[in-house]
Amino acid sequence: MIEKIEQLIAEINALKASSAQELESLRLKYLSKKGAINDLMADFRNVPNEQKREIGQKLNELKNLAQDKINALKEMFDAQKAESDKPDLTRTAYPTVLGTRHPLNIVKNEIIDIFSRLGFVLADGPEVEDDWHVFSSMNFAEDHPARDMQDTFFVEAHPDIILRTHTSSVQSRVMEVSEPPIRIICPGRVYRNEAISYRAHCFFHQVEALYVDKKVSFSDLKQVLLYFAQQMFGPDTKIRLRPSYFPFTEPSAEMDISCNICGGKGCAFCKGTGWVEILGCGMVDPNVLELNGINSKEYSGFALGMGIERITNLKYQVKDLRMFSENDVRFLKEFEAAN
Repeated sequence: MIEKIEQLIAEINALKASSAQELESLRLKYLSKKGAINDLMADFRNVPNEQKREIGQKLNELKNLAQDKINALKEMFDAQKAESDKPDLTRTAYPTVLGTRHPLNIVKNEIIDIFSRLGFVLADGPEVEDDWHVFSSMNFAEDHPARDMQDTFFVEAHPDIILRTHTSSVQSRVMEVSEPPIRIICPGRVYRNEAISYRAHCFFHQVEALYVDKKVSFSDLKQVLLYFAQQMFGPDTKIRLRPSYFPFTEPSAEMDISCNICGGKGCAFCKGTGWVEILGCGMVDPNVLELNGINSKEYSGFALGMGIERITNLKYQVKDLRMFSENDVRFLKEFEAAN
């Protein structure tokens, strides 16, 4: 047995491995339960008593040598791998393909930037909301169609918990905990129970703005709208306001801009009218102020809201709303220049 041990010691001292797989094979050959060293350990019981001390020491020496050799080779491979994983700082960056921002994010950031120049600050709120902040605090009647299941996603186990249908819920959350003056812009994703088509989706994105202070007038709203339209679509853009109705504003209006494709002359995009609708707006209804803890005798305000997809369509003429959520890299690459 002494000869076998000496032979294995010589083999192990000469061990080399060119890969981690080869090293694992060597470990199994010498140190596994079916390995050469374990076989010698099994034969140890047959060694005469007078030789057990000497051979036992040799076996321990052999086992320790094998473990140390295998560990040393493993550390060498680990060091080589760590070195190879280091970034090559001398390598040129040009072959790396750069990503692009999503067109909705590009437009959203542009809208936020325009309103921030007017002193509006960002506000955010949960997408899973309660009935109060989405409807009741916004002056929706109990029998308003928006409360029906064909328009709104309800959480089945909690009938008062819904997916927000507009970001007006953020306005409510800010008003109930803040003292005027309030000047906020609220971008976010909203949900409505609509069939998905090239013109509509069950989720989309809105930006709403709210300004509440003393002596806020419709003239203030009109000037903000004109500034926004000309900053977003060009200095020659004209606006017009048409009377409308929203539960949370009174008076209310829809805002059109002169078609940015034909310059107001009339084309297929604006259906020959020269005008394109982009948002809804109005003076905050006094009931909304009172419901949210603000004295309507002392304060007034205006609110406006627009779909980010709508503004993106106007800027980039995207024909199909579904393109925004399909993650088609070819589509996203078209917006590299806009980043």
